[in-house]
Amino acid sequence: MFGILASIIDGVLVGSVYGLAAMGLTLIWGVMNVINLSHGAMIVAGMFGLFYLSTLLGAPAYAAIPPVVVAGFAVGVGLYWIAVHRMIGRPPLMSLLATFSVNMVLIGLGTTVWGTVLFNVPVSLPGITWQGYTFTGTHIMAAVVTGAIAGLLYLFLYRTRPGKAIRAVASNREAAELNGIPTRQVLSLAFGLGIALACSSGALIATMFPFTVLSGTAYQLKSFVVTVLGGLGNPAGALLGGVALGLLEGLMTPFMPVSWTLIAEFVVFVIVLIAFPGGLFNFRRS
Repeated sequence: MFGILASIIDGVLVGSVYGLAAMGLTLIWGVMNVINLSHGAMIVAGMFGLFYLSTLLGAPAYAAIPPVVVAGFAVGVGLYWIAVHRMIGRPPLMSLLATFSVNMVLIGLGTTVWGTVLFNVPVSLPGITWQGYTFTGTHIMAAVVTGAIAGLLYLFLYRTRPGKAIRAVASNREAAELNGIPTRQVLSLAFGLGIALACSSGALIATMFPFTVLSGTAYQLKSFVVTVLGGLGNPAGALLGGVALGLLEGLMTPFMPVSWTLIAEFVVFVIVLIAFPGGLFNFRRS
């Protein structure tokens, strides 16, 4: 019985990182109504960013996360002006195709350079042992860092002028423009933040699990599941949705093969879409 409880706790720790990844996806949707299909590639970019900073340059793994976040933000702003800016206000298919094209280009470049070789970031952290079960130190640290990043995002969105501008544009872009808010710059800022969150989640995932260039697809799919659970455009709900998905994985792991986990998650995905189209944790629902 304790083994099941331990599996659930470990699932929640990992699920918080899923929530962090989904926060980037849902932030972009909430501000500009763009579904970013390059999300998985950006998660992988965070993984490789951490790998090179920690293994080749010798930087401590967790000390390398802030540079990865900053680089992800810069890449996100650049991608917005290159691939997304002209798609704003057009049919949703246009932005889908634009971000999908970016995703395919990045995956193609990645497989050309690295192939599909398995990479690993060696991180040694003491875990916590309780009644014979050890909670991995990297999982605990990933959840702590996720909480810190989520808290900083909340402070940015609700306590700073640029953050309030993002919320204003998300609420009503036309009204924001009438009040003198430079919406184009705000949209690029929001897209950069979304990519930075994706890269930060990728960096944290790299401290926990091995990865390849193609690993982003699975985490992108999980991000979509989490986003539906939390409600589109709701970063706080995304974090809770990630924890819920981790809880679900923790419950299933002792009873079924790992290969069935993703199938079960998509069954939940469909059920939530039908029964709760606004999301389970969308506190802004009427």
